[in-house]
Amino acid sequence: MPKVLRLILGDQLTRAMSSLRDLDAAGDVVLMAEVEAETTYIRHHKKKIAFVLAAMRAFARRLERDGVAIRYVKLDERGNTGSLRGEVARAAAALKPDQVVVTEAGEHRLAADMAQWGRALGVPVEVREDDRFLCSHAAFAAWAGGRKTLRMEHFYRRMRAETGLLMKGEAPVGGRWNYDADNRKPAKSDLFMPRPPRFAPDGETKAVLALAAARFGDHFGDLEPFWFGVTQEAAETAAAHFMREALPHFGDYQDAMLAGEPFLYHSVISMYLNVGLLDAMTLCRQAEGEYLARRAPLNAVEGFIRQILGWREYVRGIYWREGPDYVRRNALGAGRALPDFYWTGDTPMACMAAAIGQTKREAYAHHIQRLMITGNFALLAGVDPHAVHEWYLAVYADAFEWVEAPNTIGMSQFADGGLLASKPYAASGAYIKRMSDYCGQCAYDVETKAGPKACPFNYLYWDFLARHRDRLARNPRMSPMYRVLDRMDDARRAEIAADADAFLAAL
Repeated sequence: MPKVLRLILGDQLTRAMSSLRDLDAAGDVVLMAEVEAETTYIRHHKKKIAFVLAAMRAFARRLERDGVAIRYVKLDERGNTGSLRGEVARAAAALKPDQVVVTEAGEHRLAADMAQWGRALGVPVEVREDDRFLCSHAAFAAWAGGRKTLRMEHFYRRMRAETGLLMKGEAPVGGRWNYDADNRKPAKSDLFMPRPPRFAPDGETKAVLALAAARFGDHFGDLEPFWFGVTQEAAETAAAHFMREALPHFGDYQDAMLAGEPFLYHSVISMYLNVGLLDAMTLCRQAEGEYLARRAPLNAVEGFIRQILGWREYVRGIYWREGPDYVRRNALGAGRALPDFYWTGDTPMACMAAAIGQTKREAYAHHIQRLMITGNFALLAGVDPHAVHEWYLAVYADAFEWVEAPNTIGMSQFADGGLLASKPYAASGAYIKRMSDYCGQCAYDVETKAGPKACPFNYLYWDFLARHRDRLARNPRMSPMYRVLDRMDDARRAEIAADADAFLAAL
């Protein structure tokens, strides 16, 4: 009879999990279960499902090599109940442990269910905090308490001071906290851009791919080629490759977009980090080390560390602080259905087709493609933010609700009314032209402001401002654009409204 039954979830694939910290290999059993409910509550990208399941199996093999007793339930195993609660109950009935220990889930849905397990199972259930993160729930609550605004930049500076990352005493290295203004160069197609490492599937991963093809063939996305690593060693190889080959130019071009270049100088390691195959502080220290060794410039290293130490930790804090209803917020009253082309990529807008097509193939798009292409369009078109949230959660390999929801609801769609972002991230076609080469191959003309050939982002941008004047005109970061809108004559404003109405009706 095991003393403790320890459950490991699909995004908890590290020996550093709080649920494993006091593991007694001689008496405890670790339960891992592939269940239908976790693969279909959102219709996840096929490649995302395969990645998580293959990584789970690889981690279970690692624990077995370390002498840990594993109860592993495969998705197609006879008797699989299809839910985590059901598999914990089945294991508890069979093994009769004294206690069940689990690290908290990364989303409200599963966390609420876990809170009922002890009563439902008749076995004590201990839910431990996920201390892989650098800011605890209590620390974030203490920082947020009493503040009128919860701006990431203020949180980030505190985290820099607490960790000592890129600090010289009490001052930031280089004299500035943030080098984002230096990181907005458009990329040129003749740049040498390193590709992220590709890992050939082993036999177990091939079995997972066959399972995913059979069970989830009607889900969004391409399953193959499948090149993600599924072990800690592969993830560390990918991280080392980024630090060596791409980090030096990451800062300059992190906002750039190029047709046919899905990765540019991005790390493409967030899926590994979010399932536990990489450690956040280790990555930050490695990047800092590249700066100290003079192999990467400060603007690149600071930008990368800010994404992890600042943004990643901050959005997690927002997610848990704001509660389960956060994903239903809709401050702008947007109600349009998500256009079908978000699932097909079949649209004459070259930027949208590129971002969605890449998402379909790779289960990946970098942050500017998400924010300023697919997110920007949904914002301007007035798409229901909950539908946008569910799309992002489904289609990206790195998307788990704690990180995805605040990025979508707060930053991308402004649906929380400005809790997270100081202004809506809305832009016309001019921004897309400046930061990408998409416009040169588009059916629309980014220089044309009106009529059927005009770039839809142009008139939708101004129509968005007109629709939301009452809420946004007093925003100091938006007021300059309202002054431009107010200088337009009545005929031009009517033309914008007519073009927007015609385009949106055709969706």
